[in-house]
Amino acid sequence: MILAAGRGERMRPLTDTMPKPLLQVGKCKLIEYQIKRLAQAGFRNIVINHAYLGEMIEVALGDGARYGIQIVYSPEKVVLETAGGITNALSLLTDDAGNRPFLVVNADIYCEYDYARLLPVLQSMHQNSANRLVHMVLVDNPAHHAAGDFALIHDQLVLTDGGDCLTFSGIGVYHPLLFAGMKPGIPIKLAPILRSAVNDKKVTGEYFEGVWLDVGTPERLQQLDRQLSAQQE
Repeated sequence: MILAAGRGERMRPLTDTMPKPLLQVGKCKLIEYQIKRLAQAGFRNIVINHAYLGEMIEVALGDGARYGIQIVYSPEKVVLETAGGITNALSLLTDDAGNRPFLVVNADIYCEYDYARLLPVLQSMHQNSANRLVHMVLVDNPAHHAAGDFALIHDQLVLTDGGDCLTFSGIGVYHPLLFAGMKPGIPIKLAPILRSAVNDKKVTGEYFEGVWLDVGTPERLQQLDRQLSAQQE
């Protein structure tokens, strides 16, 4: 699933007439970098949620055929926050038994992470959900988020403290049980749910030291555009 329902307030005025995932950086739209990397890693079915100017996202990306994948959309009449958006799309993401885990990534990040690294995680979590409900990719803290989010202990266990904190990249594998009891169509934030799972020692993680950028402001968008344009010349 690619999360693309945010309003992009910090990106205004660029997002007054264009949803943030469709903003151009280098030769592609921001969300296309995620789609192409997911396709390269072998993912073939992608769910994209949207709210603000969502019809523009559907028109721009279509059914995904030109990327070699199938895209299904999960429209939201109101922004449901991250966990609410996932819960609203849960029937599209897992099997009928509600036992198949899935990958979720933010549309407003640029990351050169190889998503194929998460295929064994998906398989392992599917086979055994007793010990793990979440697996997250953590990155170095950017200047605008210097305190970080979570500590990574022994290169796998995620805790709220106990070491130097890293930043949650917006890339995570989730088991449907994490969202058990939540009703579709209701706004729910993800952060409290993650922290609860971390406290229950149900979250593993990994550190990615490669290129990652939270494209949250026009300045960061321009920075990324300059970098990619130079590489793509």
